[in-house]
Amino acid sequence: MTEELFRQDATLTECAATVLDVTEQGIVLGRTVFYPLGGGQAGDSGWLVLADGAELVIADTRKEKDEAGVATGRICHLPAPNQREQLSKIKQGDAVTARIDAARRQRLMRFHTASHLLCHLVPQPVNGCSITPDHARIDFHMTEPLDKEQLTAGLARLVAAALPVGVGRVTDAELDANPQLVKSMSVQPPRGSGTVRTIRIGAGDLIDLQPCGGTHVANTAEIGRVVVTKIEKKSAQSRRVVLGWAAES
Repeated sequence: MTEELFRQDATLTECAATVLDVTEQGIVLGRTVFYPLGGGQAGDSGWLVLADGAELVIADTRKEKDEAGVATGRICHLPAPNQREQLSKIKQGDAVTARIDAARRQRLMRFHTASHLLCHLVPQPVNGCSITPDHARIDFHMTEPLDKEQLTAGLARLVAAALPVGVGRVTDAELDANPQLVKSMSVQPPRGSGTVRTIRIGAGDLIDLQPCGGTHVANTAEIGRVVVTKIEKKSAQSRRVVLGWAAES
């Protein structure tokens, strides 16, 4: 298993770690600050700093899968191409420093939290999403038209409100009793531990609460200026909303 330090503290940008394995899927660490692709959010990139100071560039991060395609609980750090010399130095048991591309992660966090605000503004089931450093999109299961300017103004209002964003947990029983907390139609939150991680936006006035394993900013003010760049009719019952950065961001 890989200890997922990013789950409780998304502000961590590096950590000391031990190499558990080097496989065709990537380099497995005992603990990491790297978020693996999942829940619509892109995997982190960055560096593994070796004992001699050499840096191995990490291009992506994924969950390790077994032969049946089931996640093992270990996280794989995928080296960028053309690093034969650096790769030859790394082996099981080595101590390394795992360091993410902090600027890239911050953009992912800002977009991910903004997407949760969008779920508040458009209270419809979600049937797809993608969070990247350059844009985010959410597909809503709905037939009604949406307005770009109204949604952009709504996001600006919620960002300016400087709402706290907190990590919490609900029990499986609480989730079963409140199925409306799950906004996604296609992906169910992971179960098995007895509790499910949640993201809550708002203090006295609840803006959004839903199961989520991704990384987020601590306050909506950190999102900055995001705008709705496009609204598409993907099908008779699907509307896609695409978010981008305002020109001065």
